[in-house]
Amino acid sequence: MTHILAIDQGTTSSRAIVFDGDIRPIASAQLEFEQHFPNSGWVEHDPADIWVTTVETCSGALARAKIAAKDVDAIGITNQRETTLVWNRHTGEPVHNAIVWQDRRTAEICDALKAAGHAELVQSITGLLLDPYFSGTKVKWILDHVEGARAAADAGDLLFGTVDCYLIWKLTGGKVHATDATNAARTLIYDIHKGQWSPDICALLGIPMAMLPEVKDCAADFGATDPDIFGAAIPIRGVAGDQQAATIGQACFEAGMLKSTYGTGCFALLNTGDTPVTSHNRLLTTIAYQLDGKPTYALEGAIFIAGAVVQWLRDGLGIIEGAAETAALADAADPAQELILVPAFTGLGAPYWNPQARGAVFGLTRGSGPKEFSRAALESVGFQTRDLLDAMQADYAGTGDTVLRVDGGMSASDWAMQFLSDILGAPVDRPVVAESTAKGAAWLAGMQIGVYPDMAGFAATWEKECQFVPLRDDGWRESRYAGWKKAIDATLSMTE
Repeated sequence: MTHILAIDQGTTSSRAIVFDGDIRPIASAQLEFEQHFPNSGWVEHDPADIWVTTVETCSGALARAKIAAKDVDAIGITNQRETTLVWNRHTGEPVHNAIVWQDRRTAEICDALKAAGHAELVQSITGLLLDPYFSGTKVKWILDHVEGARAAADAGDLLFGTVDCYLIWKLTGGKVHATDATNAARTLIYDIHKGQWSPDICALLGIPMAMLPEVKDCAADFGATDPDIFGAAIPIRGVAGDQQAATIGQACFEAGMLKSTYGTGCFALLNTGDTPVTSHNRLLTTIAYQLDGKPTYALEGAIFIAGAVVQWLRDGLGIIEGAAETAALADAADPAQELILVPAFTGLGAPYWNPQARGAVFGLTRGSGPKEFSRAALESVGFQTRDLLDAMQADYAGTGDTVLRVDGGMSASDWAMQFLSDILGAPVDRPVVAESTAKGAAWLAGMQIGVYPDMAGFAATWEKECQFVPLRDDGWRESRYAGWKKAIDATLSMTE
């Protein structure tokens, strides 16, 4: 029997899922780990937490599937992107905590680079904007602020990697220092047109190129696990950043196809085929996937806070005990109150890209309570997605009659998905297998070793579980969205 193990290392938890020969999930395990906030706008992970929870969830998923490591044909890895690790190539010890993609500490570095006139060069090479979101300025910060780090890097003793790269290095016992094209494309130092690290941007940021991993296709030979970890050597054959893996898992293989994933953040990717489209609306040009040495490009809109806003209701305000409560609360909210929550807890992403922005609530009354906050939290995700789709439609003529494929934890909420369809004025399709990210990683690994179908065969297996269609008219839609835009303008005005 075929078994593929997908590692899904996320921002707030690590998961492992075993898929069978029909690319169906048969067993899984998940562990949350601690988030560290050492200063305002800073977000860190302990690398040991990333590693330990990854190993434990893999072992747990295998145990629940009642199989041993020798029964696993291959591993596929998908990961939180842009999160940055630097470690000693000799000892394997990280020199600092992982700096998470949400972290805003390098805003001043980005501002200085913009002031020096480097923004256009960076965007033309990488497809990205100068923003603290990406890995490059995080590496610079570590080398500049950790005692002895720059000297060690110059001496060739330090390695840089995103989470996938760090896990590959750890899983292979330090034998393989590699990443895939989708993760490389999110670092701010990778030339997405030439398919190589950019010496010009590395020089600009003071990053020695000896630190950088080898860049491979998404389906490739990434080595094998050290037999001591799971009890047998398992080939690692698929790697993609989480949003790209979800694009693959949703079978968005044709130009013009669009998916949005609702995890900690929300990320919408629009396949633009073999053409990298330069955005004029502050979206990102990125690599959707790379197979057989050929990149397929995408436009991406990144929202920093999606599912995390529900987590905030639970952990920050204490007004819910679990995410599942929000739909019923939202449904019971006072319709006369139009509370608007702008969840800019770590700045605003696309299309605003303002790292100084902070969260705000508009329309509060004495009657505002958990119901109204729950509705505003869920609606904020729909409003932000509308921001992204409007920008995509302005940048790319191939969107046509948009159908949005959704996945991720929040996509399970019928209430949130119906509001999303209503505010977009477009159908929203939810697949039978909601684990699109892990499924994409699993397919890459299984396809690479020949146990899963090719791209066309895989696309034919995609199944729709439910379609949400707009139930509101254009007048309602535009009125509500106008209120959101006013709230955004007011939030941004506080940073001036």
